[in-house]
Amino acid sequence: MKDLAQDEKGSPPKKAMTNAQKQKRYRERQKERGLQEMRGYLSPEAKHCYQLIAEQTNWSDSIILSNAVRLTYAAYKNGQIGLLNNWLKNNKL
Repeated sequence: MKDLAQDEKGSPPKKAMTNAQKQKRYRERQKERGLQEMRGYLSPEAKHCYQLIAEQTNWSDSIILSNAVRLTYAAYKNGQIGLLNNWLKNNKL
């Protein structure tokens, strides 16, 4: 009689991965692709802006975040970061 703990090829069955293992594997694959995870919380003003951008562009969270960082960097490199911050304050965003 065939052992139930082995498959047809004679190797033991694979154990199912836990959610934590799946998440860890996903994060490792993303890092291998050169991507970096960022976490944070949105202020009510930023959340409103996010909703408007998402509706207008159909971008994913990742694209919105990546573009926000790139645009902020462009403003910084061009000496416009103060102008950008003042605009946000004046427009209560």
